[in-house]
Amino acid sequence: MFEQIKAYYKNLIPHLKEEEWLALEQRLTIQYLKKGEFLTRQGEISRTVSFINKGLVRIFYVADGKDVCTGFIPENEYISCYASFLTQTPTAENIDALEECEMINLSYDDIQFLYLNYPVFEIFGRKMAEMLFIHVSTQITRLLALSPEERYLSILKNEPFVIQRVPQYMIASFIGITPEHLSRIRKKMSSSSTA
Repeated sequence: MFEQIKAYYKNLIPHLKEEEWLALEQRLTIQYLKKGEFLTRQGEISRTVSFINKGLVRIFYVADGKDVCTGFIPENEYISCYASFLTQTPTAENIDALEECEMINLSYDDIQFLYLNYPVFEIFGRKMAEMLFIHVSTQITRLLALSPEERYLSILKNEPFVIQRVPQYMIASFIGITPEHLSRIRKKMSSSSTA
């Protein structure tokens, strides 16, 4: 059950001792989400960070009655409405399951306990915050600096799981275009690759 998350921690903190891992493992809880169920809803406080042991989730917010997708997170990654989690205030985002998911959760209070009693987890927390910052800044760059075609090519290159596992209308929302525009981009790319 915890093999994947243990490998994740060991990768980020190679010097993690067994007693430190056991202290963490005792605080982990399992949550199962069916396709379409929410991990966190807009207006709620994000009380946990969740490691996706199995499945795929989407991060989105609602603007003018439409879902605006900001990311897709697959297995072997952490997910949270992180600003809400850090400040313990309501989030403006939603996280829902695009597939059946098995989540391994760690609560805010348990993380604070681990930080206080096992300083090695402060290193982990810093590394997670750095990775999240890089991910968010990359997303902003993708949206602001790249054309829709370049954004799609970036997904093909860097996140091929999105193309394979996510409905086209959600990919279009993520890129910031209509599904029809995405179809034209795909058709254009398909015809140029066969030419």
